[in-house]
Amino acid sequence: MTRHALSHYQVLLARTQTVHRPVGPLAYDCVKLIVVRDGSAILFSEFGQKPVRPGDVILLGPHVLCGSELEGRITVTTIYADTDYMIDQAFWQYASIMHDRLDAPGFVKEAFAEPAQIIRLGEHHTGLLMPWLDELVALSLDREGARFHRMQALWFAVIDRIAPHIRVTDHRISVSQRARTTPTHPRVRRFAPTRAEAVAVREALANAIDRPWRLSELAESVHLSEKQLTRVFADTYGKTPLAYLTMLRVEEMARLLRETDLTIEQAGRQVGWRSRNRASEAFTQATGITPSRYRKLRIVRATHTA
Repeated sequence: MTRHALSHYQVLLARTQTVHRPVGPLAYDCVKLIVVRDGSAILFSEFGQKPVRPGDVILLGPHVLCGSELEGRITVTTIYADTDYMIDQAFWQYASIMHDRLDAPGFVKEAFAEPAQIIRLGEHHTGLLMPWLDELVALSLDREGARFHRMQALWFAVIDRIAPHIRVTDHRISVSQRARTTPTHPRVRRFAPTRAEAVAVREALANAIDRPWRLSELAESVHLSEKQLTRVFADTYGKTPLAYLTMLRVEEMARLLRETDLTIEQAGRQVGWRSRNRASEAFTQATGITPSRYRKLRIVRATHTA
C-alpha cells in the first residue's frame, strides 16, 4: 500500500537510482521532489499522462498516486521530505499572514492546490543542483543525523532554485479571518498530534479495502461523529477516509493489473468496486490513465523485454 519512505526520526532523505522497469502507480506518505538526471519516461498521475526528460522536476504531495512507463531507462534523484516538516517551513515563510502554526495545513492545502506538478526547469538549471543533490544523497546514508543541519542547508539551496517555478493559487489570509475560541500566541509552534482514532481507521481500511465501508460505520468504530472523524482523519492523512480508501483500492488494482491476468472488472471487484464503470472511473481519476491503457503499457513493456 502506501510507501513510508521516512523513518520516525528522519525528515529528509535523498536517493539516486536508475530505473529500468515501469513503476506504480504508488503513493507515499511524504512530499516527493524528483529531479530527472538522464533518460525519459511517461508519468501518469492526477495531471494525466505527461513525458519527463532531463531537466524536469516532479513535485508530488503526500498520498498522491503516480506511476511511470519508461522509454528505456531513467535516472532520478528523489528527495523525500516529511509532510509536517514542509508545513512548518510554510508557516515560517508566511508567518506574517497566519494567526498561528495551526493555520499552516489549511494554508498549504489551498495555496498548493495542485498536488502533482511537473516543472520544466531545464538541463542547465538542474545541472546546477547536481552537486547539492549528490551531497544530500551521501549525507542521507548517515542514519544518525549527525549532519542534519548541512542536509537542511542543501535542501534549502535546492528548493530555493525550484520554488519560484512551483504553481500556487492566489491565496491570501489575514489574522482577522481566523476565529479561535482559545487565542494562541502567533509564534507558538504547535504540531497537531496524530490521533489514535485516525490511525485505527486507516488500519481498518488498509486491512479490508474490499469491504463496502460507510463513513458512519467507521465513525462509530472509533466513537466519533462523522464530521469529527472526517476532520481528524484529513488532518493526519490529507484525505477524507473514503478518499483514502479509493487511493488504496487504485494502488492495489494497479498491482493486480500488472501481476495477474484478472480482467479489469475482476480486479475492480477484488478491491471492492461492484462495477467495471466505477472501477475505471476511480482508477482514471486517480492516475490519469485508464485501466485498459495501463494494462496495455504493461503488456507492451513485457513484449519488448522478451
